[in-house]
Amino acid sequence: IAKFLYHFTTAGKEPGLKIWRIEHMDLKPVPKNLYGNFYTGDAYLLLYTTSLPSYNIHMWLGEECSQDESGACAILCTQLDNYLGGYPVQYREVQCNESLTFQGYFKSGIKYQKGGIASGFRHVVTNDANVKYVLHVKGRRTIRATEVEFSWASFNQGDCFIIDLGKDIYQWHGKQCNMFEKTQALNMSRKIRDGERNGRATVHVVEEGEEPQALIDALGPKTAISPPIPDSDTVETANKNKAALYMISDASGSMKTACVAQSNPFKQEMLIPEECFILDNGVDNNVFVWKGPKANEAERKAAMTAAQEFIKEKNYSNKTQIQVLPAGGETTLFKQFFKNWMDKDQTKGPTKPFTIGRIAHVQQIPFDASTLHSNHAMAAQHKMVDDGSGKIQIWRVEEGARVPVEPASYGQFYGGDCYIILYTYKQGSREQHIIYTWQGLKCTQDELAASAFLTVQLDDSMGGEPVQVRVTQGQEPPHLMSLFKKKPMIVHLGGTSRTGGQTKAGSTRLYHIRSSTTHATRAVEVTPSACSLNSNDVFVLKTPNSLFVWRGIGASEEEVATSKHVVTFLGGSPVDVVEGKEPATFWTALGGKKEYQSSKSLQKMIKAPRLFGCSNKTGRLVVEEVPGDFGQVDLATDDVMLLDVGDQIFLWVGSQANEVEKTGAPKIAKEYVDTDPSGRSGIPITTIKQGAEPPIFTGWFHAWDVCMWEKSPLENI
Repeated sequence: IAKFLYHFTTAGKEPGLKIWRIEHMDLKPVPKNLYGNFYTGDAYLLLYTTSLPSYNIHMWLGEECSQDESGACAILCTQLDNYLGGYPVQYREVQCNESLTFQGYFKSGIKYQKGGIASGFRHVVTNDANVKYVLHVKGRRTIRATEVEFSWASFNQGDCFIIDLGKDIYQWHGKQCNMFEKTQALNMSRKIRDGERNGRATVHVVEEGEEPQALIDALGPKTAISPPIPDSDTVETANKNKAALYMISDASGSMKTACVAQSNPFKQEMLIPEECFILDNGVDNNVFVWKGPKANEAERKAAMTAAQEFIKEKNYSNKTQIQVLPAGGETTLFKQFFKNWMDKDQTKGPTKPFTIGRIAHVQQIPFDASTLHSNHAMAAQHKMVDDGSGKIQIWRVEEGARVPVEPASYGQFYGGDCYIILYTYKQGSREQHIIYTWQGLKCTQDELAASAFLTVQLDDSMGGEPVQVRVTQGQEPPHLMSLFKKKPMIVHLGGTSRTGGQTKAGSTRLYHIRSSTTHATRAVEVTPSACSLNSNDVFVLKTPNSLFVWRGIGASEEEVATSKHVVTFLGGSPVDVVEGKEPATFWTALGGKKEYQSSKSLQKMIKAPRLFGCSNKTGRLVVEEVPGDFGQVDLATDDVMLLDVGDQIFLWVGSQANEVEKTGAPKIAKEYVDTDPSGRSGIPITTIKQGAEPPIFTGWFHAWDVCMWEKSPLENI
C-alpha cells in the first residue's frame, strides 16, 4: 500500500486528468500525449480533478486483462478513494462500454490496441516510423478505433479504417461510409499524427477502389471487401426508464438487499442517510451505489464490491457500468431517475446557485451563470500541457514567408490571415515545443499552402522535435486560448494585420465574449445584429459615434473583465449597458430590436444543456448523447439532433437526414420526453431545420457560423 500511496502524492493537487497503467501490481503513469490510447490486455486507473476541487476515479478494464490486474485495479481504486477522503465518484469502465463521463475526456477518440504489459507492449513517447497496424474506426458521437488483423479480410464497406505505417497514415473509406463518419475518423488520424508522431507523419485519405500501390504493398493483394456490418449492440430507448431501488443491509458482511421501489421515478426521501443503496438500471447496463453520509465506514468502503456482487447475482453482463456516488456527488445520470431532485442548499432563482467543494461539503457562492456552460455531468476537458505561462512567438504568413507579429498585438487574429505560433515550455529540465498553425476562414489558398510549408520548415529547423497542431478559425483549443498572459484571444471576422494591407473595418462591429470550461476567454467578432445577443454573455458594440459594453443577466465576471481588453483595442469611452435597460441608441446601432437568446433557463438553470443524436439507421430509434463540451461541429447533417435545455426541447433536422427521420422528428422528441426517467412531460418541443435556425437555438452555441455547411465537414478539416 505504501508504494501505491507514493503515486498518489500529487493526486488531486491540480485540475485535470491523470492516467496510470497497472504493471505487475504497480502503477506506471501514461505519457500525456498518449492519453486516450489503451491496450486491451491491461487495466488502467484514471483520476479527473475539477477546480472546485471534486474528483472522478475510473477503473478501466480491457477485455483481455487478467483477473490479477483487474483485482489490483479495484484495490488501487479503493486506496485512491480513501486517500482523497472518500469524496470521489467512482466508475468501473469496461472496454467499448465506457460511461459518457469517461468518453468526454477524449473528444478526439479512444484507441484500443492489441496486447498489454504481459506481451511487452509499453506506452512510449516515440517518433517510431516502424509501426504497422490497422484500426477499425466506429462511432458517430464517440470515436472508437480498435486494432484488428493486418489484412484486407478485416475491412468492410460500411466503415472507416486507419492503416498506420509510421511515416504514412492511410485513412480508408468503405463505399457506404457517410461523410460524418469520415470526418470523425479523420480526427483520430490527426490525433495519431500529432500525438504519436509529433506531427511528422502524412495523412492520406483513400476511397474504396482507389487504393495506392503503397497500401497494396503493405496489405498484400486486395481481396473482396465484406459488406457493411450492422450495429447490433444498441439499446431500445424505452429500456432507459426501467430501474429499481434497493437498500443494502450489510455490504461489509453477507450482502443482503431489500427492494425499496420496483420502478422509477423515485422520491429523493427514499435515500436514508444512514444506509447505502443500489439503483438498478441493469437493463441499460448501469448500476449505481449511493453511499449515505452516515452509513458505517465498512459499508461505504465496500460499495464497489457490493455492486460487483449485485451484478453477478442478477446475471447482468460483465460490461455493466458501475458508479459509486457519495452523498452530494450524484451524477446527472443518477439524478434523472428521481422526480424533481433538489441538491442541498440549491436555490430556485437567479441569486445563489450552489457549487460543490470536495463534493460532500456544499458552499454558497455569488451568482455566476457561466456555470451553465461548464458541463459537470460529463466533465469534458481538452488536455492542457501546461498553464500557458511559457514563451510564445507569433508570425504572420505573408508572401510565402514568416513575418514577425508585434508582441503588443499577440492574441489578436484576423480571418483573412494565417499565423504560426511557436510555444516553448519546460517539462522537468527539458524544453518542449508546440507549433500552432492558425488558418483564417477568409485567407487565400496560397496562404493556406504557405502556412503548411512554413510550419514544416520551422519544425525541421528545430530538429523535428516540436508537436504540430493545425487550428481552423473558430475551433481554437483551450490551451491556445490560454497563451496570452491574462489577455483574451480576440478573433476578428475578416481583414488582415499586415502593414498597409488592412481592409477597412465595418462601421459597426460587435464582439461576443464567452469563457470556456477551462476559464480561458475568447472574443469573437459576429454579425452586428440584435439577434446575435445572448443573455448569458457579454458583448462589445462599436459604432462610428458610440461604444457600448452590453452585459447579459447571466454573464460572468471573467467575461466582463475580458470586455475591457476589447474596448482598449477598439478605442473610445464605453457606456455600460445592463440587459433590460438598453437606451434607444443601442438598438438603433444594431438595426433595431430583435428576438435573441434570452431563455428563462439562462436565469435559473444550474445544470448544462445536453445534445443528443437521434437516428433510426439501425431500424429502431437510438438516442445517443454527445460527450464533452458540444459545439456546432457536433451537429451531424445526416441525423436529427435533440438539444435539451431543461424547459424546452429543440429538434434540429439535418439536411441529409433520411425521410423517416424527417417525418418522424416529432415522434422522436415525444419518445425522448416520455421515456425520461424523471417523469418529465408537457415541455415545449420545437422542430427546426438546418439552415433556418432561430436565435433561441443558435444562442446555445458559441459564435454560431452561418457559413459552416457551405463546404462538407471533411473539406473544412
